[in-house]
Amino acid sequence: MSHSFNVVAVSGSLQRPSRTLALVQAVLAELSGHLPVEARVIELGELAPHYGGVTRPADLPESVREAIQAVEQADLLIVASPVYRASYTGLFKHFFDFVHHEALFDLPVLLAATGGSERHALVIEHQLRPLFSFFQAQTLPLGIYAAEADFTDYQVSASALQARIRLAVERALPLISHRQPVIASTDTAVAAPV
Repeated sequence: MSHSFNVVAVSGSLQRPSRTLALVQAVLAELSGHLPVEARVIELGELAPHYGGVTRPADLPESVREAIQAVEQADLLIVASPVYRASYTGLFKHFFDFVHHEALFDLPVLLAATGGSERHALVIEHQLRPLFSFFQAQTLPLGIYAAEADFTDYQVSASALQARIRLAVERALPLISHRQPVIASTDTAVAAPV
């Protein structure tokens, strides 16, 4: 048996292909190079039709409940949203409205966002960080913002963005590695994003 970290990444993009999803996958790949991780990617674009019109947690379908439970049980959370009207998407916020307000206490959360240009980069500090501060999560010190020019064919291509991903993961490692990871069998110590 080996120890691996239960990493859950939430991509707030409602489209595919998606630069936000590509950013999440690049962060997971970098993290997997430093820690044994069992990764799960939750794509809100796939879940949105099932919870977009739901107002009560009791009315959520099982697939959405299971995704929320995965977020609440993570050792590390990676959250990313495209910028829409200077903030995260409404369905991104609606998803986290169903997460229990005490479930993320002290949970390390790596914040990321994508936008059309650099002018939206402060979305991490002005929108995402306050949201996860409400949950009393431990937002990691360095967020990752990516503009449209940082991608080629929906893949991270800019060396500056690749360097920022490396730096964000390196700065996060001391804050993550002291946590007690889940126990997983050796053949699932590093799982590919789903």
